[in-house]
Amino acid sequence: MTLTLVERPSPNHAARAADPVDILVLHYTELPLKESLDILSDDKREGRVSAHYVLDLDGTAYRLVPEGRTAWHAGRSYWRGREALNATSIGIEIVNLHGDRHDYPPAQVSALIELCTGILSRHPAIEPRNVVGHSDIAPQRKIDPGRRFPWKTLAEAGIGLWPRPGARPLDGDFQAGLQRFGYTPPIAVPPREIVKAFQRRFRPAQVDGMADPETRARLAGLLDPLGGAL
Repeated sequence: MTLTLVERPSPNHAARAADPVDILVLHYTELPLKESLDILSDDKREGRVSAHYVLDLDGTAYRLVPEGRTAWHAGRSYWRGREALNATSIGIEIVNLHGDRHDYPPAQVSALIELCTGILSRHPAIEPRNVVGHSDIAPQRKIDPGRRFPWKTLAEAGIGLWPRPGARPLDGDFQAGLQRFGYTPPIAVPPREIVKAFQRRFRPAQVDGMADPETRARLAGLLDPLGGAL
């Protein structure tokens, strides 16, 4: 398909830092399209927010902020030793009322793959491990894009990662392994919430915050260099 891109500028943005864009953050809106666009363009709202793109259910993409500018979508965030990720990230808000209850339609997923592929081509510093969900970078605050988000489908299209199957469960300190992958240390965030964020993305059938053998195997399948993850 050919992505339909509609210009819908938001006033909520700022200059980029000198560092390259190296993170792609995927969100769900939890609101319909019009309400989402209005909120992301409201410059009178306390705590103004925005995103670079909003992707509708039918696959139409709305560009609110140029990729060369900082949008305000990540909030308090952490990934791979860095905080405040707005300055070096691109944010996509995907229209979905709740990604734990509602599937993402095929037309929307196809358009998302096309949109992300273009972003990655323009920003080669975004390595696969740096394609993340909002819940990955803010595990105590956020759960989007939810358990029904098609991470495996995206990884098969070259966007992000999926665990190598058949890995043996990770031995040792599970939190240390999560930090190696990119998650926040369990200091300001309870350890169980970090495990739940990992499961929400990589083991959505069980999101209980317990590092059982299957959850440990999923992390091992990402950390194992033979899996091509790191």
